[in-house]
Amino acid sequence: MSTISGPQWREWRAGSRNADGGGEQWSVIASLVEPCKLIGVDPQAHLANLIARVVAGDPQSQIDLLPCA
Repeated sequence: MSTISGPQWREWRAGSRNADGGGEQWSVIASLVEPCKLIGVDPQAHLANLIARVVAGDPQSQIDLLPCA
C-alpha cells in the first residue's frame, strides 16, 4: 500500500483546490452540493441523478442543476 507523507502530502493538498483551476472545480461542486444540504436533499443522490441524465442524453433544457425539495 502506498502512502503520501510530508512534502508530498502538502503538495497534493495545495494542488487539490488551488493549482490548475482546482479552486474553480471546487466552487462548481460546492455550488451543486450546498443547495441540496440547505433544502434537505441527499447531495449524492442528486449528483448521481444529474450524471445519469447527462449520460442518457437528456436535452440540456430538461436537466435541472438545482434540486427541488
